[in-house]
Amino acid sequence: MTEANTTARAQQLKALHEAPEILSVVNVWDAISARTVAELPETKAIATAGHSIAAAFGYADGAMPLDVALDGVKRIVDAVDHPVTADLDDGYEDPAETIRRAIGVGVVGANVEDRLRPFDEAVARVQAIISAASDEGIAFQLNARTDAIVRGGDRPIQESIDDAIARGRAFLDAGASLVFVPGAMTREVIEPLVEALGTGKLSVIGAPGALPAAELQALGVARVSYGPFTQRVALRALRDLATDLYGSGVVPTDTPALN
Repeated sequence: MTEANTTARAQQLKALHEAPEILSVVNVWDAISARTVAELPETKAIATAGHSIAAAFGYADGAMPLDVALDGVKRIVDAVDHPVTADLDDGYEDPAETIRRAIGVGVVGANVEDRLRPFDEAVARVQAIISAASDEGIAFQLNARTDAIVRGGDRPIQESIDDAIARGRAFLDAGASLVFVPGAMTREVIEPLVEALGTGKLSVIGAPGALPAAELQALGVARVSYGPFTQRVALRALRDLATDLYGSGVVPTDTPALN
């Protein structure tokens, strides 16, 4: 991909994040899943699922080497014409270098998680990412993730919300585009986050049992993604078909040639 294409795609993603409509991104994990989603007229951007890419390459979530991760992401970038935002785990050992390399393969946005590192360390890593992206000269869209809720353990939920707000505000002040708070699934949790971070600044995951996208938009959420759940649905379909084929089944006649 040319530098001009990367710059243009970054601006596209920035505009989608800043639009009043919620951005729904259906997570993909390889070239064919990316193409399948990209062909839908509703698709505006492509998001990778780090968990799903790791599973496709035989790694546990969070254990995939950076080279493997970037190879998987590059295949997706090369397969589509949409802006691609990548799940890059915690940014690896050197988050600034990780982002430079990601931009080099055409990525224009990323989720990077804090894994509940000490506050100052987490903010410094966000600052390093923003500085590196600025040096590359594109409007890189950092969806800065805080694990304040999902790694909050048995502490009271209000304490986790307060921690997410403090971290989120610091990430935004450091230049992040959005704050991603996995575990924010109910109105009671989302409302104070939006109030504190601002309308159009919160990103959430649409896990089973989460609020529908239209309701999230009404609450002021900027973006919803679906993480590993898209791959799980696809794998369930494969497993169910295989179970049927091992019985007396045949491949359904209406199967589309999506690949």
